[in-house]
Amino acid sequence: MAKQFPKLTDRHRSFIDQQHMYFVATAARGGRINMSPKGLDSLRVLSENRVVWLNGTGSGNETAAHLLDTPRMTVMFCSFVREPLILRLYGSARAVHAADADWDDLIMLFPPMLGARNIFVLDIDLLQTSCGYGVPTMEFTGQREMMHTWAAKKGDEGLATYHRERNATSIDGFPTGLPDA
Repeated sequence: MAKQFPKLTDRHRSFIDQQHMYFVATAARGGRINMSPKGLDSLRVLSENRVVWLNGTGSGNETAAHLLDTPRMTVMFCSFVREPLILRLYGSARAVHAADADWDDLIMLFPPMLGARNIFVLDIDLLQTSCGYGVPTMEFTGQREMMHTWAAKKGDEGLATYHRERNATSIDGFPTGLPDA
């Protein structure tokens, strides 16, 4: 049975801390809906109604583009272990880039990530839990190191070029707001 909450509880925070991955969904008013899996040590709970997550360089930058049009975001966590649970965080979000005033304070919340390009701040207006009975159980064996290796090979200049060439617009042609792209 789904239950709704106005803010994160200690139980929700504990559940989030135990998850090795989460999913982020956004949509502009036109174009495609985007849902992306996220891992690594990239999400922090700042308060009962705010989370932030660090976004590394990827093949697209849909989330940033969508938020410039419509600031809605859903973050979903699901348990893949014995006790089933799904937790969704709904709210308004914004992208923070390295040139923004609050970048330095936010980036310090995370371990270093080569190729970090955005931090997303989600102000939560609703949480919902559901049973998760249909989610399979799986065993976590570790995080992938490929993103770090790929970014290290690119180097700073190569990452800047990649951002300009591959991350300046979404797949639907919307600007992503990357300052140097």
